[in-house]
Formats: sequence, structure tokens, C-alpha cells
Amino acid sequence: MQPYLEPSQEAGRALFLRAIPGEVVMLNLLRLRAVADYAAAPELAPAQPISGIEAYERYIAHTLPYLAGSGGALLFFGEGGPFLIGPANERWDRALLVKQSSVQAFMAFAGDEAYLAGLGHRTAAVEDSRVLPLVKTPLPPVPNGAVHA
Repeated sequence: MQPYLEPSQEAGRALFLRAIPGEVVMLNLLRLRAVADYAAAPELAPAQPISGIEAYERYIAHTLPYLAGSGGALLFFGEGGPFLIGPANERWDRALLVKQSSVQAFMAFAGDEAYLAGLGHRTAAVEDSRVLPLVKTPLPPVPNGAVHA
């Protein structure tokens, strides 16, 4: 199966063309390597091999200040496991929800040179990923006067 590690130009263009007004939340599903592969960013490689989980934690530590500075926030960071509904042979080690104030703010964050300097930790850590942009929609009316939780 083909791994997905970076957005394609077409996917980035399609996101921009959606003209999403306001906030966007990115659902990230990550499959991490057993041992991080720093071949693409040897300048970031630690002296001794580390796990993909450790490399991803380095990426998060590097990224959070730039995310906050761009108006974004990490809403959820969690450990994955077997699907309740989904393929039994598919695994996602980490799941994240990342909020950004707008698609434009997300694009600016993703192109920030200082942020990009630490992107090699993500590249070293991630074996496969999925990122799904989410837009909040109003809940449908609840019958009989019940309220949403």
C-alpha cells in the first residue's frame, strides 16, 4: 500500500479552493516507524537511534510554539489502537486534532521557515499518515426538546 506523507499540490489547491470561512480542524492519523529514519534530515538525527514515537515527540515539541504563534492549537493528542469500526489489519499509532483559525493561517504556518527546520523529525517518525480537514457544522435540531450534550 502506498504511504501518504505529504499533501499533493492538487490536495493543497483543493483545500484552498473550498474557501472555508473561519476555523478548520485537521484530523491527523499517524502510523509511526519502529525506528526513526533520519536519512532525509541527518542534521536532526540523534547520536543513537530512537523510535518513531520519540522522533514524533521531538517534532511536536518543535512545532507547538509555531502553531500557537500562528493562531493554532493542538486540541487532542492521543494513542491509537484497534478500530472499533474499520479494517482489523490497519493501525494508527497516534491521532491528533489540530485547530487553525483559517486555511490561510494554516498555509502560512506550514510554509514558515523556522517551523520547516524541524519537519525532519516528522519525516523520520512517520511511516504513513492521513490528514482530513474538518469544518464545524451546526447540529441538527433535537426532537422533543432534548438538548445536545
